[in-house]
Amino acid sequence: MALLPLGEVRPLPILLVRTPYNAGGVFPDTVVPYGYRELAEDGYLFVAEDIRGRFGSGGEYVTVRAQADPRSPEGINESTDTWDTIDWLVKHLPGNNGRVGALGISYPGWLTALAGVDPHPALKAISPQAPMSDTWMGDDFFHQGAFRQTQGVVFPRIMETDPKGFTFGASPMEDDYAYYLSFPTLDSMARGMGVTGLPSWQALVTHPSYDRYWQERALTTVLTRPTVPTLMVGGFWDQEDMYGPQALYRTLEPKDSAGWHHLVLGPWWHGGWMATPGDSIGPLPLGSATGTWFRANVQRPWFAHHLHGTGDGRFPEAWAFETGGNAWRTFSEWPPKAAVATRLYLREDGRLAFTPPTAPTGVVPPARLPGRTPAFDAYLSDPAHPVPYVPRPDDGSRWRTWLQQDQRFVDGRPDVLTFTSDPLTEDLVIAGDVSAQLYASTTGTDADWVVKLIDVYPDTMPSMPGWGGYQLMVNADILRGRYWRSFTTAAPVPANTVTPFTVRLQQQHYRFKKGHRLMVQVQSTWFPLYDRNPQTFVPSIFKARAGDYRAQIHRVWHTARHPSHLVLPVLR
Repeated sequence: MALLPLGEVRPLPILLVRTPYNAGGVFPDTVVPYGYRELAEDGYLFVAEDIRGRFGSGGEYVTVRAQADPRSPEGINESTDTWDTIDWLVKHLPGNNGRVGALGISYPGWLTALAGVDPHPALKAISPQAPMSDTWMGDDFFHQGAFRQTQGVVFPRIMETDPKGFTFGASPMEDDYAYYLSFPTLDSMARGMGVTGLPSWQALVTHPSYDRYWQERALTTVLTRPTVPTLMVGGFWDQEDMYGPQALYRTLEPKDSAGWHHLVLGPWWHGGWMATPGDSIGPLPLGSATGTWFRANVQRPWFAHHLHGTGDGRFPEAWAFETGGNAWRTFSEWPPKAAVATRLYLREDGRLAFTPPTAPTGVVPPARLPGRTPAFDAYLSDPAHPVPYVPRPDDGSRWRTWLQQDQRFVDGRPDVLTFTSDPLTEDLVIAGDVSAQLYASTTGTDADWVVKLIDVYPDTMPSMPGWGGYQLMVNADILRGRYWRSFTTAAPVPANTVTPFTVRLQQQHYRFKKGHRLMVQVQSTWFPLYDRNPQTFVPSIFKARAGDYRAQIHRVWHTARHPSHLVLPVLR
């Protein structure tokens, strides 16, 4: 599919989008789509291509095809396919100037990044936007070992059963929570949804841990240095691939001796910067049209320089939007070195403070009812009654914006621990990596740990009606406890033993305003976005039996010896 400007006589560069989602839908009819209008003002030959085995292209489709694909003795992969496409275009597409750029969001962003593995000489610039850098470590299929079942089952069912399929459709029930809970195990779910014979499901069952299968498909493995000018783009509230652009930038930047590599991180859901003005994220107003600003002031001049030869090519290393302060900031390095790693401690009585706890650890008590003590907070985690990730009924309508969901809908649940700071006496700005160090114990032999960093608005907000007391999730992620030693090998969690767990959250640039409070929530289910941990160690949760799923008591410790805390990158 090619979209050519009317009446243009000068040779123009090509902008290529490769996609599994129907090339005819990227540039429909004869009108430049909303997100490409700023680019169109400079003049491009827009080309969209269906990848192998999808819609208008022949051959076999393989989800996240490996660079060294054992199913392809001819050496076919997405990089070689892109090379061949560019070679054909520069030789046969009328009116091109021999210069090609590539961009794409999500799976097309992954394809765009792969164009840089062995770039065609005509490829002068790429912009991978929300690429899946590593689908096991932090993108679509897993987060730190926890299986994202609503993505990991539905995506292959759509993509691997119909070469022209791309409709998620509604669940058989009005509530996805009830639908997924109706299956007692992952195996019964796969059978009920008819995916057991699909290649992607078989790969999940065969490779539950971070083995060579996942490693060789990770962008951070196959693309280790910038080979052409690269503009990486991601959203701080990307509900699908927030990890991808951050991880790939972190991999490429140390080897960017030519200064080719740049990063943009904005206040967006998945692809929101190309689909909307970006003047809000969910219910949160941002004070300006952040998506429009990015397209006009970053993406347009960046491609214009590399493909049209305009401008001086002097771009900041990184742009990051400071939500809360509601302003774009530029940085000479990301994360900024000026940000100081600062510990925020979970304390007794549900408090949160920058001073460490002083209570002694003592002896881990035997199984008993949950409760709160000076040394630990305990809760009963029951796989039969998991914590929902959005308010029920979960009809799928909040998928784009669930990361901004007011967390008051779970605050107060007995299986969610809540720790809250005093009101801030001055603004607190973070910029960079956020992580949590939990010291926890369980009566079982496995557990998931969900950690959420939340901005609690004052009870009254005259300037923002409806926002009084709002609990805005600023950052959150999950760790499957069986990987407490290594992501490559699962191991039982020692029962009734205080064990360290490091939960990597995502990067963020955020201003907590004076008068607001910080909140941290800890829980062990996030359903149905993530599957339920049986909480009894089994070699593979994909093969767990119904009887393996058992309620267990989890304890999060906050003592002088075991000071559970978050690490915040505080920018002063």
